[in-house]
Amino acid sequence: MGFVLVVLSAAVAGAIHVLAGPDHMAAVAPIAIADRRRSWFAGWTWGLGHAAGVVVVALLAVLLRELLPSVDTLSAWGERLVGGALIAVGVWALRRALAIGAPPHAHQGVPHAHPHVRQGPAVLRRLGHAHAAFAMGILHGVAGTSHFLGVLPALALPTRAAAVTYVGVFGVSTVAAMTVFAAAVGLAAERSALAGPRAHRALSCTGAMFALVIGAVWLAGLGAG
Repeated sequence: MGFVLVVLSAAVAGAIHVLAGPDHMAAVAPIAIADRRRSWFAGWTWGLGHAAGVVVVALLAVLLRELLPSVDTLSAWGERLVGGALIAVGVWALRRALAIGAPPHAHQGVPHAHPHVRQGPAVLRRLGHAHAAFAMGILHGVAGTSHFLGVLPALALPTRAAAVTYVGVFGVSTVAAMTVFAAAVGLAAERSALAGPRAHRALSCTGAMFALVIGAVWLAGLGAG
């Protein structure tokens, strides 16, 4: 298998893996909406966490392929953790959405109103959006179909160099794809905020409910991503 084909295959697989997983989008969308002016950063940090999780599992599988048992057990536990984390993100995002209001105030003596969000839980403020996205990315990296797209093709390649190349490009592609997705969500959130508190609250509630539903599906053992 030629080097160029390995790189292209890994890049396409990484992008498809990120954008075809509703659990991935459910994890990042509420965070991107909350931090709409730096939404791309939420996607970038999620992508780094995801890539780190996949790369660790993949490299262990490549380097110790004769010694390691199946990754199914690790994946199953990871899926449950992802489900719980998605529900936590959804609850936080829903509370934040319901707190969106438009208290009138003045700038330079001119009274007006635009969407504001009342202060959220102290724990989440200390954690920060970027750290939360990174942690979610790591969980996704060790659960679900990451192994099929990031690990199994690498194991099938004839040389260790080709396998490591595949894993590396797969990781870079996931970071790029999620960064673009988060930036798009942030743009939509920015426009909804300009449209008024009702539109912004509706978008925020949609993101929160998306995370809650997908998290419940994963906890029920029906998810794969």
